[in-house]
Amino acid sequence: MAKAQGSTQRAKLYGLLGDLPPRKRPLHVRTLAVEDREAYVLERLVLDLNGMEPVPAFLTRPKRGRAPFPVVLYNHYHGGEYKNGKLELIEPRGVFGNRRPYGEELALKGIACLALDHWNFGERYSRAESELFKELLWKGQVLWGLMVYDNLRAVDYLCSRKDLDPRRIGTLGLSMGSTLAWWTAALDERVKVCVDLCCLTEYRELIETRGLDGHGIYYYVPGLLKHFEAADINALIAPRAHLSLNGNYDKLTPPRGLDKLDRALKRVYKLAGAPDAWKLFRRDVAHYETAEMRAEVLAWLDRWL
Repeated sequence: MAKAQGSTQRAKLYGLLGDLPPRKRPLHVRTLAVEDREAYVLERLVLDLNGMEPVPAFLTRPKRGRAPFPVVLYNHYHGGEYKNGKLELIEPRGVFGNRRPYGEELALKGIACLALDHWNFGERYSRAESELFKELLWKGQVLWGLMVYDNLRAVDYLCSRKDLDPRRIGTLGLSMGSTLAWWTAALDERVKVCVDLCCLTEYRELIETRGLDGHGIYYYVPGLLKHFEAADINALIAPRAHLSLNGNYDKLTPPRGLDKLDRALKRVYKLAGAPDAWKLFRRDVAHYETAEMRAEVLAWLDRWL
């Protein structure tokens, strides 16, 4: 009964994401280059995921370990840095304290990573985000819906590769990438581990604290709150492993909202018989990853992926 209810809720949530391409359209991949790096082999790819525009991507294939490798679908952050996109996977960024990029960090643990340029980022950047959002809205499409759709098709691609283990797929990201991680895990049960940093946002607390403009316009889904709270979406991940890391001084994740989500998800995971598979990690910091957070992420992936 619970599984059937989850499937119904996923279909309902997916239905809010606007007019999307067919879910089962063929996948096409071009490999532009293969580069040998210290900890991994970097594949520069162009994926045909949506039939609307090509999706440039990086795949880091570890030198350590043996295929088939566990793999993380890595989601880059926003920060108004539209030209960066997937480069975050392989180049240091300040929001991570300029620590080792996750492509290298995870390769050293024998984990592969795939990172896309999400809509209007990296090589897909073309114009102001608000202009793109408005055009899509007129056409019955939702920018967030197209981002999530590309991620679901990216999971299809990961499952198609013989050198990757379809039973050990995780997703990870910070800020915009965080929200992409938990939406993707909620909608796709093939994702076994979800790790989100700095964006577990309880929507009504965001309204209450006047924080709506802290998130870009891409983030907003018409009619969402008529049907789903943030807790409802995150509940769809249970009983799969979910680690969320957030700062108490982060205006994008109001503290009272984190309290509410933690209480709700503790109940959900307890009822699912997996109380240890949910963890909310909080510290008195703002919107960035700390060294302590990084250690928690790596330990969680060691345990669950």
